[in-house]
Amino acid sequence: MAKKYHRAFGVYGIIASNDKLVVIKKNGGPYINRYDLPGGSLEDGESLDKAIYREIKEETHLQPQKISQLGTISFKYPWHYKRWKYNQHICVFYRIETWQGNLAEQVAQFVGQDSMGAELLSITSLNEKNASPLVLKAKAVIEHNFSFKPTDQAFSEWKVLQTPVF
Repeated sequence: MAKKYHRAFGVYGIIASNDKLVVIKKNGGPYINRYDLPGGSLEDGESLDKAIYREIKEETHLQPQKISQLGTISFKYPWHYKRWKYNQHICVFYRIETWQGNLAEQVAQFVGQDSMGAELLSITSLNEKNASPLVLKAKAVIEHNFSFKPTDQAFSEWKVLQTPVF
């Protein structure tokens, strides 16, 4: 029996200040042309905490100083990718409590880089039309004073955007 689900696993950072959220401009995968959270896959043998520090720096140029793991959930939705019909994105969320550096609107491009740069946006401007499910989860977490409910989400439809929202 052929497997229907592609599985992706990664770590993602919630960097928030005054009801604003750091997001990246996504240039690949099912969230292409949307805002997404900084983060991504682990390198071979890499620990979760090392991965979140590395991913945040690569995608935003910010350097996390203090982090705390909030929890893990998965998002499932239809996505026709290679031989798969669905995607299951398993995400470990971190609160980036303190950081240093300046946010980079553009970042270096290399194989595996799926961020075009970062922005600090009001959470009220983020919605299902311009943001990934991860950003919407982060928005809910911020609105509930960083209370994290580890409830998986499934979407009956998912639209991959052909043109950028940013």
